[in-house]
Amino acid sequence: MTIDTTLLQDTALAFGVELGGEALERFDTCAKLLIERNKTMNLTSVTEPGEIVAKHFADSLSLIPFLRPLAGRHLIDVGTGAGFSGIPLLIANPALEITFLDATKKKVDFLAEVLRELGLEAHLLCLRAEEAGRDRAHRDRYDIAVARAVANLRELCEYCLPLVKPGGCFAAMKGPGGADEAAQAENAAARLGAVPVSRKSFILEGAGERTLLAYRKISATDERFPRRGGKIAKSPL
Repeated sequence: MTIDTTLLQDTALAFGVELGGEALERFDTCAKLLIERNKTMNLTSVTEPGEIVAKHFADSLSLIPFLRPLAGRHLIDVGTGAGFSGIPLLIANPALEITFLDATKKKVDFLAEVLRELGLEAHLLCLRAEEAGRDRAHRDRYDIAVARAVANLRELCEYCLPLVKPGGCFAAMKGPGGADEAAQAENAAARLGAVPVSRKSFILEGAGERTLLAYRKISATDERFPRRGGKIAKSPL
């Protein structure tokens, strides 16, 4: 095994997730592929096996307690990069319906290889989040959107919430500044039709302080959003 499966099992159990032998083998295969392909593709700065377990696998699995009551729903992983949070969530629960969204083709191609090697199925979408949010095939379609620190929370709200159905949820994984970002993003969430429903901070061994911020979409997002081009980053709501 490339990874310390005992460490992964123990960390997963802390989130109420029991990983069997097949799941552990899939995590190990995923780590091997990530390390090997990263030599030429620059997928992630996290390449040491212990860090992969803590900062990619365990951090992604920390979403499961939030997602468990929402079982059977369609989830979109926004700005997924090398497949986090979506790949660990899918390994832990292969019945999940997940769409992986990323604008970089080489990352989407890598995800196709990972899914093929793991024997798992998911939807792959090579598109910018703001473009997906204006596309009727994706706007208001998903029950849950998740994102891991791909941008400031004010920006993330505009990238993610247009994709979520009214009544659905958006969950953002953040670091130690999560509480401050949440306070700054209150107006953005409200303008996009959502309200905060939970905030949970915890220490993840090997990854430090993490904050899970969750929002529920209570009304349709105004047609003006998401804005085009670089306006979201240049002038956050």
